[in-house]
Formats: sequence, C-alpha cells, structure tokens
Amino acid sequence: MTQPLARRLGLFDAVVIGVGSMVGAGVFASFAPASAVAGTGLLIGLAVAAVVAFCNATSSAQLAAQYPTSGGTYVYGRERLGEWPGFLAGWTFVIGKTASSAAMALVFAAYVAPAGYTELVAVLAITALTTVNYFGITRTATLTKILIAAVLTVLVVGVVLGVTGSSGPVDSELGSFIENGWYGILQSAGLLFFAFAGYARIATLGEEVTRPERTIPRAIVSALGIALVVYAVVALTLLSVLGPELLASSSAPLVDLVVTSGNSWASPVMRVGAGLAALGALLALIAGIGRTSLAMARQHDLPSYLAAVHPRYSVPHRAEITLAVIVCVLVLVVDLRDAIGFSSFGVLLYYLVANLSAFTQDAEHRRYPRALQVLGSIGCVVLIATLPASSIAVGTVVVALGVVYRVLRVRQLFT
Repeated sequence: MTQPLARRLGLFDAVVIGVGSMVGAGVFASFAPASAVAGTGLLIGLAVAAVVAFCNATSSAQLAAQYPTSGGTYVYGRERLGEWPGFLAGWTFVIGKTASSAAMALVFAAYVAPAGYTELVAVLAITALTTVNYFGITRTATLTKILIAAVLTVLVVGVVLGVTGSSGPVDSELGSFIENGWYGILQSAGLLFFAFAGYARIATLGEEVTRPERTIPRAIVSALGIALVVYAVVALTLLSVLGPELLASSSAPLVDLVVTSGNSWASPVMRVGAGLAALGALLALIAGIGRTSLAMARQHDLPSYLAAVHPRYSVPHRAEITLAVIVCVLVLVVDLRDAIGFSSFGVLLYYLVANLSAFTQDAEHRRYPRALQVLGSIGCVVLIATLPASSIAVGTVVVALGVVYRVLRVRQLFT
C-alpha cells in the first residue's frame, strides 16, 4: 500500500490555489481567440461558459465530499461508473493539462524573456516550479498566495488605467452581440471554458485538505465566483477600450489596453503581471497533474513507477519530475491558441464524466439537484462539438492512443 498524502491545506489555501489556477490562464490567454470567433458576443460566451462551469463545479464538489482522495474525476468515474469512464477522465485531464502547462510556460517566457530565449526561459520556469512543488504542498499554497495577490493588483491597475485613460467606450465598433452567429458564441464559450478549469485542481488535492467534505465544496464554488467577477470586469474593459477587432488580433491584450489608453509607461507592469499570472497557473497545474497521475498509477492505469510518494515531503515526486520533462519537450513545439482548444477538449470530456458520475449519487451524498448535472452534461457535449476542428481531431487521436495503451495493459502486455 502506498503512503497517503498529508492533510495540510485549509479553506483559504484551497480557494487561492483554485483562483490562481483560473485567473492566470483566463485573463492573459483566452479573450483574444474568443473575440476572434465571436466578437462582442464573447460576453455571452463567457456567461455560457460560466453556467457550464458552475454545473461542473457543483458536481465536482458533491463528488469530492464523498471521495476525499487524490485523483478528482478519475476516482469519481471509477467509483460511480466503472474503470473505463474513470480512465477516460484521468487520461483527458492529464493530456489536456500537460498541454496547458507548456502553454503557460510559454506565456510567461513570451512576456519576460529576451528575444531568442523564449524556450530556455520557459524550461527554467518549469524546472523552478517543479522544485517548489517537490518540497511540499504548503510551499505551493504559499507561493500561489503571493502570485495571485500580485496578479490581481496588476489587473486592477490595468482596468483603472484603461477606463480612465481612454476617450470612452467605443460603442460604434462593438457591433451586435450575435453578429458572428451563435456558433461563434458557443465556440467562444468552449475556448473560454479553458479559463474556468482551475477549480479542478482543488478536487485533485482532496487528499491534502483538512475536513475535505466541507472544505472542498466551499472552495470550488468560492474560487469560481471570484474568477467570474474578475473575467467579467476585464472582458468589458478590453472590449470597451480595444474593440473586438483589435482584441482578436492581440497577443498581449492587457499590454495593448494600457498602451491604447495612453498609459504606455504601465506596459512593463502589465508584462510582469502576465508573467506572474502564468507562473501561478503553471504552479497549480503541476500540482494537479502530478496528483491525478499518482491516482492513476496507483490503479496501474499509468506506469506504477509514478505511484511513489516522497517519504519526507509527502508529494508524488516521480510523477511531477516526469511531467516536468514532458512539458519541457512540449514547449519546443506547442502553440498557445491551439493548446487552449486542445485543453478545452480534454477538460470538457473530463467534466462530462464528472456530471454523469454525480448523477448516480444517492440522496445521502447529494448536495445539488440532478438537473444541474443534466445541464452540465449537455453543456459539455455542445461546447466540445463547437470547438475548432483541429482541436477535436488532435484530441480524438490522443484519446484513442490512451485507450490503446489501456487495452494493452489490461491484456497484460505491459504494466
């Protein structure tokens, strides 16, 4: 029997990890591609993504209270639906979030690295944050608190400068909310869902929070609500100051926000903030993927080598080191916008399993009505179907590779 993880995280720690996971990815990576497909309609897409995320969050909270162990929906799927649905959830989470880790490392490097050194700085960031995780989850929570405080401060500065420094909202350029059609709006919701996926990290830490049956549900809903408020304020400001066309073509929306509003002096501040946000997201991603990999390895759905827990620091050190090596390789080939679509594909499948699992829970463990799980399941399927074709194609191939691996493992061709 493998060594259990230590319960060291309280409610505030869990909320901070969730907010840090979401805000970094959403504010600095999702709005531009969402604007490209939906224009001003991304605001409707944001609302749709938030509704689906809320349904998924309540399912995750309900399940985490009954199964307070590492692994998130991988564990819930196995317990409620069977081994194959559990494997699908775990595999899609690991591959989607591994791609997200590479993307966040590249976002960090793109903002802070000198020209020509992007990949090197990205690798150094991955190495440094993996080291932080290696020495214990309490250090992860402490660093995340520092990062998210800095990021929220930078966002407040950017929004205030954008609103007060501009000539006013560019209403004539905003256009109709449905100008790009409902398909574009739903596609933007699928891309923006990438920004809400951070609350999953709280569920994957189920073996490390105190009083998990109470802490996890409260932390998930609280973190989601905080992130939604931040996204709505920033999205409205970006659209008002930049307009949908400039936002769609921007690789650094928050930098363009202060420049367009006549506050170019704040550009370095926005770049530092973006770098810190990416670091916060990457830090939480490494922690979450490592623990899901640990849970899968315990059940032999990943190599058993990854099931080790460090005897002193109580972390899945082999899983995290392996992840770091893979992500370092990915930063050489990953594209940020493609990574967002691919990650959304994997995470939406992950939450489809979560909703179906929560639907099967009995009255004793039920905290939310089944209607939310039905709505969440439908929402996941619709958003998957409207993602970019390339994301669906690549995601389908990678999922198929995972299925082939498990078939061979079940047949004991290898372990």
